[in-house]
Amino acid sequence: MTFTSKKSRGVLYIAAGKKHAEAARCSAESVRQTNPGLDVHIFTDSRNVDETIFSSHSLIENGHYRSKVDYIGQSPFYKTLYLDSDTRVLVDISEIFDMLDHFDIALAHAHRRNHPNTLREWTKPIPYSFPQLNGGVIAFRKDPAVINFFEEWKTAFHSAGLTKDQVTLRQLLYESNLRLNVLPPEYNIRYRKSLWMWRRKEAMPKILHMAKYAPK
Repeated sequence: MTFTSKKSRGVLYIAAGKKHAEAARCSAESVRQTNPGLDVHIFTDSRNVDETIFSSHSLIENGHYRSKVDYIGQSPFYKTLYLDSDTRVLVDISEIFDMLDHFDIALAHAHRRNHPNTLREWTKPIPYSFPQLNGGVIAFRKDPAVINFFEEWKTAFHSAGLTKDQVTLRQLLYESNLRLNVLPPEYNIRYRKSLWMWRRKEAMPKILHMAKYAPK
C-alpha cells in the first residue's frame, strides 16, 4: 500500500508476534476513542486483524523483535505517527501532524539517559548534550530524505549487532540533515511519577508509553 496524497495522515503500528499484535490493537483502540478521524495502519504477521480498529493492514514477512526498522519507511501515510504497541493515546493529538509542516521527523528524549546501555556508542562518540531519542513515538513526513534515513537505520541496525535500535538511531540523527523536532515529554510518558508531579498548568499528558502496557 502507498499513500496517494500529501494530505494523508495516520497512525502506524508494526507488531510481529501474537502478543505484540494484541497489544497494538489495544493501543490503536485508544487512538480510535480519542482521535476518531485518524486512519490507523498495522504491519503484522497475524492473520487476524480487527478491521473495526485498523483502517488497513499489511503483512510482515520474517518478523523479529525489531521489525519496526524494516517497515517504518513503508508507512502508507504522508504524515505518520508511529507508536509502539505499549502505548495509550489520551487526547486529541491531531496537531502533531500540523507540526510536520515544518519538521521532517520528531521524537522525544529517552528517559533513562544516564543508563550505561543508553549511553552506549555505535561507531563514534556522540556528545551527551545530544542524548538518545526514544524510538517508541516517532512522527515523520514521508519525504525522500526521511525514507533514505529509515533505510540507513535499517541497514545500521542489522549490521551493528546491537539489541537496542536507539543506539544507531541516535548517531544517524546526529549526523543527518533532517529537520528534527524534539517532542516534549508529555508525548512519551514512560513513568507514572510524571503524572503525579505535573500540575495542570505545567503539562497535559498526551501519550502514555509504559511497561504495564507491554505484551506479557
